[in-house]
Amino acid sequence: MLTPIRLSFYFTIVFFLLFGFCSFAIAAQDQNKPSPKPLLERTVTLPSKDVKVVVKHMRFPVGFKTPEHTHEGPGPRYIIKGTVKIMEGGETHTYQAGEVFWESGLPMTAENVGTGEAEVVVFELIPTK
Repeated sequence: MLTPIRLSFYFTIVFFLLFGFCSFAIAAQDQNKPSPKPLLERTVTLPSKDVKVVVKHMRFPVGFKTPEHTHEGPGPRYIIKGTVKIMEGGETHTYQAGEVFWESGLPMTAENVGTGEAEVVVFELIPTK
């Protein structure tokens, strides 16, 4: 027979089991939520009221280096894969997968200095005429 003490004991065990399960379920849900991480934040003065946005996916074979060039507009560049060395405006920087940099539109070169293919997403903010 269940005595009040035993009944109280069982309720306590059930309570802690349910509480623990609910806490675990809530923690598991939190792990499935996206966690935004800013990669680049920049205030930009646009050269015109309207801009055309162009997004390009670029692939660079091992050792490939572009000649010096400019793009139609500035914008962020996101390294998907590999390691890329950028020379722009007299400065040299190396970026790896997961990093973002801002290209100003000055003459520049890009070189794949990694051991495999490099992939870059180029976002261009092109002034409309």
